[in-house]
Amino acid sequence: MARRPNIFQIRREARSIARGHTFHHHVYVVLLQPEVARLRAVRRENPQRDDSKPCVYVGMTGLTPAERFANHLAGIKGAFVVKRYGVRLLPELFEHLNPMPFDAAVVMERDLAEDLRRQGYTVTGGH
Repeated sequence: MARRPNIFQIRREARSIARGHTFHHHVYVVLLQPEVARLRAVRRENPQRDDSKPCVYVGMTGLTPAERFANHLAGIKGAFVVKRYGVRLLPELFEHLNPMPFDAAVVMERDLAEDLRRQGYTVTGGH
């Protein structure tokens, strides 16, 4: 079960907004090549997957999603599945959620992965 921010975290974030701090964390979704669904671990994580829906990777970052995707492809703290199977970002699945504070991004990454999985997407990441 995803951990939700408590009242103290919400108050801390409200004070941060009042001080003029900006939020710079993002969740993002990467379209993966369909071949990633052949990986045993991916199939195990997605028993209810719909073959007509794409394979995706869900992550969170303090960078912009474009910068983080470039780092994945370059192998800089990159996930294996994104470096090997990454195609492009899917901003239509995440842009409306960003930016946000770190604590919210941690929760949102998990929630977004679970939501996409429930919709039939084959999802990796989102931990």
